[in-house]
Amino acid sequence: MSHDHLSHVPNSFGRAFAIGIALNVGFVLIEAFYGWRTGSLALLADAGHNLSDVGGLLLAWAAMAAARLRPDDRHTYGWRRGSILASFTNALILLVAMGSLAWEALHRFQIPSATDGVTIMVIAGIGVLVNGVTAALFAAGSKNDLNIRGAFLHMAADALVSLGVVLAGALYLWQGWQWIDPAVSLVIAAVIIIGTWSLFRQSLHLLFDGVPEHVDLVAVRNVLLSIPNVSLVHDLHIWAMDTSELALTAHLVVSDEMQDADQLLSVATGKLYSLFAIHHVTLQIESQRYAEQCGVSSC
Repeated sequence: MSHDHLSHVPNSFGRAFAIGIALNVGFVLIEAFYGWRTGSLALLADAGHNLSDVGGLLLAWAAMAAARLRPDDRHTYGWRRGSILASFTNALILLVAMGSLAWEALHRFQIPSATDGVTIMVIAGIGVLVNGVTAALFAAGSKNDLNIRGAFLHMAADALVSLGVVLAGALYLWQGWQWIDPAVSLVIAAVIIIGTWSLFRQSLHLLFDGVPEHVDLVAVRNVLLSIPNVSLVHDLHIWAMDTSELALTAHLVVSDEMQDADQLLSVATGKLYSLFAIHHVTLQIESQRYAEQCGVSSC
């Protein structure tokens, strides 16, 4: 199988990133201004969060561009790991932003203040539209690419925050509850932290070359052992090259009756691709005598 490191790089989302960044920069300016005028913590917090998302989108876009750089003698895998780093950073930024929002909301409970409910609802309603449209731009790629998923979660989270702000404004107009603004902020922060934790945990796991969660290492080993003439599999490693492509290396100990190494490699790589979507496969074929001489743990 071909090992062209660019052949499996995700399709470009450059247009989606450009549109999303432009929409969010404009909305941040509007939301921050009216949050300051109305004294709404929810609006100001949402504006700050949107600003962090602009940085997150820029980071994810840069990581995707880096993934398309061709490998060279100094970086034989290219810069593809950057997409995993971007996913981790995006999740970390989101968790920190929501933690800050929750902390500020707790303080606001002690000193509640009046707000302009109508203005809050209008501005936040625009936010629901802006963030919802931006999230939709990344929805298609969020299932197969952790980096795009990070961008999608950021925008979907923003839409949820803005929707919560609309609710807070409506309840304030209806009942005059000054505590509703920080209360809704706390609920939204909790929901987003719970939703983001999976992205944070998965990206951190991949940064340390952990086996991707959707891959069963035992099942992979059994598939390789099921190939005719393969008697032992050792030094099996599976890791993520980036947020969408997996790599595998393994040593296959074969029986003396095995004649056609090319056929064995063809069957093995075909099974790994069709069953586990592992694209980049490197296999070392060993005779039983060779494996016994050097020890399976060191060859």
